[in-house]
Amino acid sequence: MRRSLSSISGRSSLHSRQVLEGIASGMAPSTNSTIVPVIYASDRQTYYVQAGVGHVTLRLALDTASADLWLVSSDCTSSACNVPKYPLAFESSTFVPVNSNATAFNVSYADSTGAQGFVARESVSLANLTVAGQAVGLATDSNVKFTDQVSGVLGLGFPRLSSIANSAVNATPFFATMAQNGQLDYPLFGLSLTRDASGTLAFGAIDGSVVANRSQIEWNEVVPFAPFGHESNTSTYLQWAVVLSGVSVNGTAVAPQPTYPTQTLNSSLALIDAGTAGIYGPYQDVSRMFDLIDGARLVDDSTGQWVVPCDTEETISFSFGGREFVLQPTDYLIGPASGNPNLCLSWPRALPPSADGIDWQFGSSFLRTVYSIYRQVLTFGINSKEPPMIGFYPLANATAPVESASAVSAFFASYSATVGTTLPNFVLATPSQTTPPYTFNASITATAGEIVKSGLATSTYSALLGSNHPNATALPTITPTPTVATFILTDTSGHTLTSVSTASQPSVTLGVPAGWTVNGARPRAQSASWGVGGSVAASMLFALVWGAL
Repeated sequence: MRRSLSSISGRSSLHSRQVLEGIASGMAPSTNSTIVPVIYASDRQTYYVQAGVGHVTLRLALDTASADLWLVSSDCTSSACNVPKYPLAFESSTFVPVNSNATAFNVSYADSTGAQGFVARESVSLANLTVAGQAVGLATDSNVKFTDQVSGVLGLGFPRLSSIANSAVNATPFFATMAQNGQLDYPLFGLSLTRDASGTLAFGAIDGSVVANRSQIEWNEVVPFAPFGHESNTSTYLQWAVVLSGVSVNGTAVAPQPTYPTQTLNSSLALIDAGTAGIYGPYQDVSRMFDLIDGARLVDDSTGQWVVPCDTEETISFSFGGREFVLQPTDYLIGPASGNPNLCLSWPRALPPSADGIDWQFGSSFLRTVYSIYRQVLTFGINSKEPPMIGFYPLANATAPVESASAVSAFFASYSATVGTTLPNFVLATPSQTTPPYTFNASITATAGEIVKSGLATSTYSALLGSNHPNATALPTITPTPTVATFILTDTSGHTLTSVSTASQPSVTLGVPAGWTVNGARPRAQSASWGVGGSVAASMLFALVWGAL
């Protein structure tokens, strides 16, 4: 979810199985990385993980376009807060108040939703990694609507974007804290997003079950941003934004036209946002893209929504660095309109100009086609050694044949992707746009790949991805614990039998400490299955048979 620009511009100042390649074999596995499941929520927009916060377990939505870790507290009574909550009445032994709970927390997003409350410190864990005394926002009021019992947001953006980091001392965001403290095998996180519960979030390493060849990762330097007004006299990192070098439709190039060519050095900037579902771009680019697809037309000038024939056999490509990433129709088509079933709503949508100079926004529709790696969270990078980067590892062959219309139709039928809408029966003109004043101090230059001396990960890390001698193959990897095993057995008669077994999953009660009661009664809460559980014997059995898969 993209942070609202207005909420930050007015500030006065703002493991576990493999380690680095080349390390002698026989060393104990590192405990400084982890990998957790990422679940695709029923709203088909949100991806979430399960985290331990103090003595409770809660689900948190992932967001790379904001930086605050916040959750709904038991003091929030608004309708949007009808989710498992952090129980203030439990008086957690790991809870530490900040300024007697008087330090305000306030976050707002570009869709006009937000949350308010206070800042506190609490132990936060994802699998085997724990940050004690992590600064979090505890919401006492919120209109952010979650599904699937999600209780808050895990912001993975830069500290400059964080309202918490700029309202309390030593209150850096969760991942940034681990990177600064040297708590990880390497200061990065990796995301695998899928259309089910098979995605992963890895900290300190990348998912080796997805990335088969680390040399094929395309690395992109993150773009810094100048200060807001007189905030400072140097540029720093604000967003996970990179340069979009090209766009094409079925091989025909559409040169991106930046809204602020002078300020962005004639580059189109793209925000990589795991917290949004789609792809968004400026009207001047999006309209020219759809001009290249027969039968495409604008159907909603307020949302920038185009439709295309559902039997289209066009690919859309986006270039980052020196590589083209190709989207098939099932990647960019949203679904057929119920009132016009031969026409499909499509990404990208067009947006008016944004004063921060970010023209494009790439959410899960794009991120499902790649494994994305974010090197450094904080003002991320390694102090005086490496700038922050984003790596994209393609999950499909760019030269694969385009999907057939029948394959697309079968996909929509299986996915129940029909959109409940009737399209206008007249042609809409592309609306004109007014460019707002550029919000940053244009007198201070900001160049991609800047290496800063503070605010990044601790300089005790060895730089693996420096521009002079990149060594991406030395990045640590981690593999998720298997949850399904296939047994191939031969009985006494010589018959081969195949059996599939799924690991048992322990049930946890979201938002309720184990064994806690209030006035003699256990608080009402919803249970959820999560992770891989079962007996020690079961765990050993899975370890033995995993190689038979």
